[in-house]
This record gives sequence, C-alpha cells and structure tokens, in this order.
Amino acid sequence: MPRVSPLPSSALPKDIAAIYDKFATGYGAFGDQAAVLAHVPPALDHLYRMLFELRERSGVPFRYIELAVVTVSKLNACSYCVSHHAPLLTIEGVPPDAVTQLPSWDHPQLEEVDRIVVMYANLVTTQAGRIREDMFRQLRAHFSESQIVELTLRIALAGFFNRFNDALQIDDGRAAAELALTSSNTD
Repeated sequence: MPRVSPLPSSALPKDIAAIYDKFATGYGAFGDQAAVLAHVPPALDHLYRMLFELRERSGVPFRYIELAVVTVSKLNACSYCVSHHAPLLTIEGVPPDAVTQLPSWDHPQLEEVDRIVVMYANLVTTQAGRIREDMFRQLRAHFSESQIVELTLRIALAGFFNRFNDALQIDDGRAAAELALTSSNTD
C-alpha cells in the first residue's frame, strides 16, 4: 500500500485529469503512480506531458531508452520500474537472458550501441561526476549531442522515478486497488 492515499483523476482539473488518464492507460500501466503523483497536480502535468512529448519526438530510439531505464532501475533495486519496463526490452528485441543480466553490459547478445547505453546508464547512476571523456567519444560515435542530452535526461528521470516509487511504496496494483475500493465506497 502506498504511503499516501491514491487520488482518482476526477480529483484534478479536467486538463490535468486527461493527462493522468492518458498516462495511466496509454503510456503503460502506471495508474497507481499517477494516483499518488496526483497529490501535486503541476508535477503530474509537467512530468507526464514531458514524457509524452519525448516519446512522440523519438529523439533516441525506444530500445535505448528502455535499456537505460531498466539498467538504472536494476541499479536502484526499483522492482516497480523493472517490472514495468523489462518486458518492453523483449519487444524491442533484447533477449530475455540479456535483460536478466542487466546492469551488466557484457552480455554477448547485446549490440555495440546497447553496451554503450548500458555502460553510460551505469556511470550516470553511480558516478556522474567522474565520467571519463572516452565514454562521450563512444556516445558521439552513435548519437548526436541532442540525443546524448536526452539519453542523460531519461537516465536521470529513471533515477527520480525509482526513488519516488520506492519512497512512497508505489507497487504494482496496490494503489489502483485502493483507489477502486475508495471510489466504490463513495459512489
């Protein structure tokens, strides 16, 4: 059970409620996270709108975003994020045994760019201020500067969401179940 009461989208202004509902169903199964983040409507609005815009922009291929997110989430031991994002890697063609071994970047079935992304996500998460220039040379061989900035942003956001979900004990379905119970009691 989350540490705060989940809120329904109906508790929000209509424009923000629409973002909540769209994110909870159209971005992935994140209704329980949205129900908690709804306590701070501007944060829900801006964070989720930004994630939608980044996805639509397609600046960095989805495979690399998800590799980064799962790597960070495994490093931070955020089971909520790992459970939501790891299946997407299989859809993106990453073999299940390679996903299981993340955050290791030396799995033989990871492609060169996959390894660079996983290595970079490890470094940003564990030693951001000490990343050597060689890492950026490797990144520049495959990504534009705009893509490097976006990849770094997505890695940092994954860390934020890991901490947010863990601190508030957002866990698969628990917030949604409580929200359903609360909604049925008020109807």
